[in-house]
Amino acid sequence: MPQANLSRRSFLRTSGALGALAGAGGAVAATDALFGSGVPCAHAAPDEKTVWGHCAINCPGRCPLRFHVVDDEVTWVESYATPDAGFEDPQPRACLRGRTYRRWMNGPDRVNYPMRRVGRRGEGRFERVSWDEALDAIASELRRIIDAYGNESVFLTYATGVSSTTARTLPRLMNCLGGYLAGYGDYSAMQMQRILPVVQGMTGFYGSTLNAAEEAELILAFGTSPVETRQGGAVSHYDWVRLREKAGARIIYIDPRLSDSAMGGAGEWLPINPGTDAALVSAIAHELVVGDLIDKEFLDAYCVGFDEDTMPPSARGQNRSYRDYLMGTGYDKVEKTPEWAAPITGVPAARIRELAREVGTAKPLFVVQGWGPQRRSNGEMNCWSITMLPLLTGQVGLPGTNHGGREGSFSIGLKSIPAGQNPVKASIPVFLYTDAIDHGTEMTALNAGVQGAPALTQNIKCILNYAGNCLTNQHGNINRAHDILADESKCELIVVWETAMTDSAKYADYLLPDLFRFEQRSLIGTGGDVAYLVAGEACTTPKFERKSLYECLTLLARRLGVEEAFTEGKTESEWIEQLYEETRAKDAGLPTYAEALARGVYLRENPRGRTIVHEAFRADPAANPLSTPSGKIEIYSETLAQIAAAWDLGPEDVIAPVPVYTPGFTETDVPTERLPLRCSGFHYRGRLHSSWGGIELLRQANPQELWINPADAEPRGIAAGDRVRVANDFGATELIAKVTPRVVPGTVCMAQGAWHDADMGGDRVDRGGCINTITTHRPSPLAKGNPQHSNICEVTKA
Repeated sequence: MPQANLSRRSFLRTSGALGALAGAGGAVAATDALFGSGVPCAHAAPDEKTVWGHCAINCPGRCPLRFHVVDDEVTWVESYATPDAGFEDPQPRACLRGRTYRRWMNGPDRVNYPMRRVGRRGEGRFERVSWDEALDAIASELRRIIDAYGNESVFLTYATGVSSTTARTLPRLMNCLGGYLAGYGDYSAMQMQRILPVVQGMTGFYGSTLNAAEEAELILAFGTSPVETRQGGAVSHYDWVRLREKAGARIIYIDPRLSDSAMGGAGEWLPINPGTDAALVSAIAHELVVGDLIDKEFLDAYCVGFDEDTMPPSARGQNRSYRDYLMGTGYDKVEKTPEWAAPITGVPAARIRELAREVGTAKPLFVVQGWGPQRRSNGEMNCWSITMLPLLTGQVGLPGTNHGGREGSFSIGLKSIPAGQNPVKASIPVFLYTDAIDHGTEMTALNAGVQGAPALTQNIKCILNYAGNCLTNQHGNINRAHDILADESKCELIVVWETAMTDSAKYADYLLPDLFRFEQRSLIGTGGDVAYLVAGEACTTPKFERKSLYECLTLLARRLGVEEAFTEGKTESEWIEQLYEETRAKDAGLPTYAEALARGVYLRENPRGRTIVHEAFRADPAANPLSTPSGKIEIYSETLAQIAAAWDLGPEDVIAPVPVYTPGFTETDVPTERLPLRCSGFHYRGRLHSSWGGIELLRQANPQELWINPADAEPRGIAAGDRVRVANDFGATELIAKVTPRVVPGTVCMAQGAWHDADMGGDRVDRGGCINTITTHRPSPLAKGNPQHSNICEVTKA
């Protein structure tokens, strides 16, 4: 028998084909198929086509994916690896998660048919129904609810499972029906989104691109780990790694955890207790003032409220400036010395003084923060305080600088399908949707951040949830969310569109099978220091009874009498082409639509090379004023002072007119004898939020672990690999212990997004390591946002 030539790549491709057949229900004996005749299947050389698609999960990488397809089945997935951009090609390659899509496509959790709930909400018991049965019932119930309670009773939940130019068509359908209760903000960065526009007059919150930091002398990175949070593509993961390699700057990582971004590169880890960044900054700022290291000329020309010289008339002569706060002449009469900050932050006073000298003398200084420091009960103040360091030293709007917020990016702005006008003017913070189910009519602009109206007139009675796991898994205090969602007298209809049986999908009254974006024509744009777009075709025909959201909503719109208004007579493919041509009409440098589809991936350099936030304002503040009331950066904010005076705030809700340190909420931030440990979340390589959480291969490669310092593990008798229980007043979850010095003593960390796995009719102990079993639902004071890094707990062996 002749010797068969079977390369490793050929073997993997062939194995992939067999896996696809097995996942689709095909019966095939792998041993016989490969070796039974003595000739590998790869030598059969079946007709193979390759199709471009893209990842569409809530990661800015939006990675290009190239699907290899045989007999209408995906056999293996690769990514972009062709340097044809005509410049230094960043090669936006997919991470290991994107390369496992075939397992998700054909996995046991895949939703294949329309289903109707037959058990209690949350049990996950369903029966298969036809599309006609499901859509007829949904249309009837939706119409009944609108007629009985009004359009304000229908809520479209926050969700990030799908992105593309035509992904968000639910708002369009609901606006054709008279509107819906909208949500504003998100679960990731709501505190930053709220505070930075108020004090720095920005339409968004992003700053300089990371390549601007190549010119910096010192880079301060607060709570950011791009190589974990944004793994794939050519966005901040790629840009950060390149920055570490190319920059001559010193990098200091300020974080409770020694992250993967800080590993394997030059730099210093400065461990800090979680939620205390504002205290550290206050002490550094104190030393900058004492050491005469501030840029007073910049502060006087470009800022309001550093000291009495630039205070607004309403606050003049009252010792309310930021300098007064620092020097102990302000409202609390406490001088913010390094000795004051050391026991709070865990950073020694001597190191704080050294760091102040480094900050005060570094030029340029690049200060950047991730979303971790602001995702706390005191998140707005934490975020705002970090931005003070570049302001005090005048390191804003110049080469090599940033404004202290998140790094920016350069992208191609593709048009999305228009949603139309929403006749319902009220909107709520997305994080408070369970409140709006439970007691929506008690929510006002002053106590719950309702926008567009003074108060809600109706509780939420219907939820339409597309491609999201925020009903429970990603929401605060899962046990509370369960109790509210399970009560059918409160929310009367929940419809979920999903690809997999997530924890949130178990709460659906009707669960409808969705297609991945690469299972249909799709178009998306993104970028970091370099922009790119991906144009893709369907990799296979739709399997089982899965439908695209657009097709499903078209059928639903027909039943509701608004099909023509919804579709305007166009298919989804026709919409995509029209939206692209509208974009290209304003950006002639883009390839034609046909060329984009043929090419698959198109890359573009930033014509300016790099983006520097506030550059125009720094060059000429009179000609380029900010959108703040003063037109300047506001270190003292009259807007925040007015909000604090007018809003109905609870105990320990701090909205201050200058950036101050506050420890947060006692019940979530202040350790006690009973709950002595802080617990903070982080993003994980094996998942993107909860996406890919059901992929067993990734769970094996990236087990869900609790990071615990040896100083905390030893007295509890915990060793590496032990199964432990993390518990507090909100709930309990179990996972494996990772005993490591890479987390500060007194703090434990667990990756967010693990799939919740609890008997909700029994002990409710989560065996999946889902952090939101132990998080609060009490929102941050100003943004009414997600504070899910603020937790106290105890850890014991399970």
